[in-house]
Amino acid sequence: MAYVKASEREEQIVAAAVTVLSRVGVPATTLRAVAAEAGVPLGTLHYVFPTKDKLLQAVITTVIGDISRTLGTQLEVDKGVEHALRHGVTGFWEILVADRIGLQIMQYELMTYSLRTDAGGSLAQLQYERYSSVVTEFCERAAEAAGERCAVGFDTLGRLALAQIDGLILQYVSKPDPDRARRDLNRAVDMLVLFADPQPVARSTTRR
Repeated sequence: MAYVKASEREEQIVAAAVTVLSRVGVPATTLRAVAAEAGVPLGTLHYVFPTKDKLLQAVITTVIGDISRTLGTQLEVDKGVEHALRHGVTGFWEILVADRIGLQIMQYELMTYSLRTDAGGSLAQLQYERYSSVVTEFCERAAEAAGERCAVGFDTLGRLALAQIDGLILQYVSKPDPDRARRDLNRAVDMLVLFADPQPVARSTTRR
């Protein structure tokens, strides 16, 4: 058997886990099924991820990385917060939501699984803290690059943006309607932009 770097093996297993989780859901996913999907012995999977929770944490980290990269491709740093929100949200939806309902259901299942099985809900906390921080950092970078300020803190903006998009995803998952989703998404961004009220930062002048 050809040697595979540990990092590549981990990526291989996590990708297989995302596929299995999206297909059959969190409760029905077993380490054996993930090993079969990845094409590795069960013992190898156990060596890389000793427990299901460790694997699920890696899955969440990977999904968040995908979201961050997707938003990053939509960011034109000199065009400000409104542009970042509009293009970031629509790009995220088109790439990671519209045709990937199983992926979205999986993420909600991961949250409820954590809350049901983990006394502290640590996986759910990690999941939503990172989701929020991705949006927060995205908007903050756009504002800084364009010389803008917002009427609210970026952490607040990130949490509320996440809440709006999260709610629209749940509605879409329960009843996929692309036209309705597109309209509602645009209106949600309108509200976020109005709430954030991005404005150019006044430049100070120095008297000589």
